[in-house]
Amino acid sequence: MECEDPKCPIHGSLKTHGGEIEGVVVSDRAAKTVIVERPYTTFLKKYERSLRKTSRIAAYNPACIGAKTGDRVVIAGTRKLSKTKAFVVTKVIARAVT
Repeated sequence: MECEDPKCPIHGSLKTHGGEIEGVVVSDRAAKTVIVERPYTTFLKKYERSLRKTSRIAAYNPACIGAKTGDRVVIAGTRKLSKTKAFVVTKVIARAVT
């Protein structure tokens, strides 16, 4: 399926840079946008403990990829696409079980 989206990193002219981030899509309600949640740990020196945190990243979702809620995806950094979006979904690792 060939898409006509100029913001698609595969079929369009959008360049990606930096590292890739793996995460889970937690929301796909906005048009052409998904919210990807990525868990990470940080160490608190004062208490000598690790703390589990999550970051939520808004990413552009091209029509040819079509990620849905629950999918494991890879996102890559790109130029600013809107006020909150500076990442784009590059591939779906695993689809959600329905």
